[in-house]
Amino acid sequence: MQDVVDISWWQLLFFSSILILPIGINYRFQLRLGTEATISIFRMFFQLCLVGLYLEYLFALNNLWINLLWLMVMVLIGASSILSKAKLPKRLLILPIAFSLAITAIPIVLIICFYIIKPTPLFGAQYLIPISGMLLGNCLSCNIVALQNLFSSYEHRQSEYEAAISLGASPQYASVPFVKESMQKAVSPIMASMATTGLVTLPGMMTGQILGGTSPMIAIKYQLMIMVAIFTMMSVSLSLALHLSLKAVLSKEGRVKVRVIKAK
Repeated sequence: MQDVVDISWWQLLFFSSILILPIGINYRFQLRLGTEATISIFRMFFQLCLVGLYLEYLFALNNLWINLLWLMVMVLIGASSILSKAKLPKRLLILPIAFSLAITAIPIVLIICFYIIKPTPLFGAQYLIPISGMLLGNCLSCNIVALQNLFSSYEHRQSEYEAAISLGASPQYASVPFVKESMQKAVSPIMASMATTGLVTLPGMMTGQILGGTSPMIAIKYQLMIMVAIFTMMSVSLSLALHLSLKAVLSKEGRVKVRVIKAK
């Protein structure tokens, strides 16, 4: 197979000119996303360049404790990003969200490293960091959707919630319909993606390996492994995040201590 074809920075810059299309759509429909999109694009470029340089150093160093420390940093930044995009205050929710991500990701990564891939060394950065990144990255969107829907339900369906409380239901029990609906909305996109993978979509990990010269069948096995891991982590971390979040923000009387931050 052909080796990886490098892309020059000038080629990448030229290709990035197609961003004029989403910018034009934003202007045409007055979506008011121009500033946020611009900041996100520049942050992505800057962060990826820094991470690329850092990972080259990290791969060469290959120190277990530094790898685990980097994983914890990824978890904390991921939890912070979830709450920012869900427009929820971080004071009460950052620890429950970070814990739900960490306690779910770590065992799955351990299983993959110990029993499936078995790299040398077992916790080599070449496998530990990218696999953890894929798991955490795919869990961000579902957690954002679930948390937004859950806490919006307390506002839009307040009478339903208060009626259940007045009839003697505990705050957690009165929240069950909201939790159920939030989880359904959050996992629907990944289920649709899984149902069409291979026919409609070729996932990023598989495509990247094939472009890197890996045999398509090996790439498929890796993709199947990572999709199973993503769906499992997404389901477990989501249920755990919602459970811990409710414990943190619901008083014994049923008062919700946080609200979705309204856009100014």
